[in-house]
Amino acid sequence: MKTLSDWLVHCERLHPVTIDMGLERVKAVAARMNFGFACPVITVAGTNGKGSTCAMLEAILLQAGYRTGVYTSPHLVHFEERCRIHGEIARAPDLIPHFERVEQARGDTSLTYFEFTTLAILSLMAASGLDVAVLEVGLGGRLDAVNVIDTDCAIITSIDIDHTELLGDNRESIGYEKAGILRTGKPAIVSDPMPPQSVIDRATEIDAPLWRFGHDFNFSGDRQQWAWAGRGRRFAGLAYPALRGANQLVNASGVLAALEALREKLPVAAQAVRNGLAMVELPGRFQIVPGQPTLVLDVSHNPHSVAALTANLDAMGYYPTTHAVFGAMADKDLAPMLARVGPLVDRWYFTDLPTPRAAPAQALLAGWQALPGRREALASVHASPVEALRAAIAAADPADRIVVFGSFYTVGGVLQDGIPRLDAKHLNA
Repeated sequence: MKTLSDWLVHCERLHPVTIDMGLERVKAVAARMNFGFACPVITVAGTNGKGSTCAMLEAILLQAGYRTGVYTSPHLVHFEERCRIHGEIARAPDLIPHFERVEQARGDTSLTYFEFTTLAILSLMAASGLDVAVLEVGLGGRLDAVNVIDTDCAIITSIDIDHTELLGDNRESIGYEKAGILRTGKPAIVSDPMPPQSVIDRATEIDAPLWRFGHDFNFSGDRQQWAWAGRGRRFAGLAYPALRGANQLVNASGVLAALEALREKLPVAAQAVRNGLAMVELPGRFQIVPGQPTLVLDVSHNPHSVAALTANLDAMGYYPTTHAVFGAMADKDLAPMLARVGPLVDRWYFTDLPTPRAAPAQALLAGWQALPGRREALASVHASPVEALRAAIAAADPADRIVVFGSFYTVGGVLQDGIPRLDAKHLNA
């Protein structure tokens, strides 16, 4: 195995199932690898808002002069996107030695793709001379491979119903799994305005200092600027985060609470906060691509995130026609997602996705057609996100809007050859 692609194919073949919750195997291999972090670690769990939270943390900490390492998943186009060192996406040649380390250490221990790749990225980060590491949980928290690392500050973002077959079918059981990243004596930042009681109980049980949105920190604002207030510190006259969407102020509030909780270890000046929030970037989170027709890319893939997407679309103003490119995993709660955004959509383009977990486009169409009281709209099925987007651009007028959402695979599929060219008149000619 000489290339990163070779190693990724190898990882896909090692374990009989894609997801195998539990830390015994990954802990054993991590112990044999004998790596650790000599810097503060911030771990981020939650149903929605994890990626935005990690991106804002990174942007502010970079502006404060720290050497950052960030691990997030999944990626949109290239695997290397999962790891950033000092703001730069990791290079494949730098990752390969750490895949080799995992392979040597695992012996006959079987690891899933996520477990193997997580250990490789953590190994690279541990060897990179970081000032601070930001780790995004993949799924849940308590049994996620990222949780082999003890955190210095845990952030739990919004919690909603998702991955019910693995985490439970209610917010309390899901909250319990997310709260598994908390550690005794280490700050627990809860940015969900209405967190499950299980999260609060777990923090109390293990004596993790709790910072709750609406109790220990909060925000206020008008149309021009916003302010944050926490324990003993306040930021006023802040510009809105560069990431679009009303929910980003909740995420940003949790970020500022975490930085305040870590102030003694990682002091951050007010100007770094202002600059970081103004410069933060994160592809696929209510990303608006310039051009005509307007193109919106969003990786919302559960009812809670689709509700936020719908509110953000509604706030954009009037468009004659809204075209929606949609592809999603078969295990998602599809009916409420389609029902929520449905009143805004005039034409659907359902797409297949390149993974066995995905719902076929024809099944998505059937699910939409079965919705009671749905809005009448044109609908078609397509073999890939790129084909679906091309069809939408061909059908759209310059004043229209195209929304691509439903999965990382859906948004990544239209980004794989770069940002698409938006020129309806040219394509219709």
